[in-house]
Amino acid sequence: MTFAQQQPAELAPQDSRTILQIGKSYLGTKYVANTLDRDGEEELVIRTDAVDCLTFVEYTLAQALGSSFTENLQKIRYRDGIIDGYPSRLHYTSDWIENGIRQGFLTDVTAENSVQTLQLNLSYMSAHPKLYKKLANSPENVTRMTEYEKALSGKIVHWLPKSELPENGLSWIMDGDIIAITTKLPGLDIAHVGIAQYIKGKLHLLHASSTLGKVVVSDDPLNHMLNNNKSWTGIRVVRMSH
Repeated sequence: MTFAQQQPAELAPQDSRTILQIGKSYLGTKYVANTLDRDGEEELVIRTDAVDCLTFVEYTLAQALGSSFTENLQKIRYRDGIIDGYPSRLHYTSDWIENGIRQGFLTDVTAENSVQTLQLNLSYMSAHPKLYKKLANSPENVTRMTEYEKALSGKIVHWLPKSELPENGLSWIMDGDIIAITTKLPGLDIAHVGIAQYIKGKLHLLHASSTLGKVVVSDDPLNHMLNNNKSWTGIRVVRMSH
């Protein structure tokens, strides 16, 4: 056996590096919100020319997983890879993360490295149906979303409070890791997602920025971004695993 074969797959950093490489190929791609919300039946939408913070990460991950991009994307975006109407899409990032772990393509790095936990309490979508095209006029979708929110609420997840994230990152956060930013907005779990990138020894975020209207690498280190946003509380870190 060669040394490489003895290494457990989840320790292989080339997966994370691949994510960063692919993610950087999206630099400059324009930010457009709600590209997935179309009229008619729920279907797998692919629009790599216009992304929001989550679809940018989804497309990058789907490419990095290799073989079939379309199949990968469906597994990433929908609960257990099954499209069954609007509520089957993984709208809450905690649900999205859990789905990825359950299907074996994501590893919860925070759970292995941070003792801090928080309890999920989700209600944002069912409480604000008018903000969502497919909930506004569909009591049935609202009911289903409420059921998913209830199923997730009460679950305990590991996270890292922003006060514990130094400017130069942490040894267990690698280039290409997926960073989900937690929020204190009532009923919501995650406010923003992006990809970890170290620049000159400092941890930055490669992300689709609504403010700048495109995919960028943050000018400021991630801990400055967190400290400058009062509603952002910390991060969860997940890593692609084969």
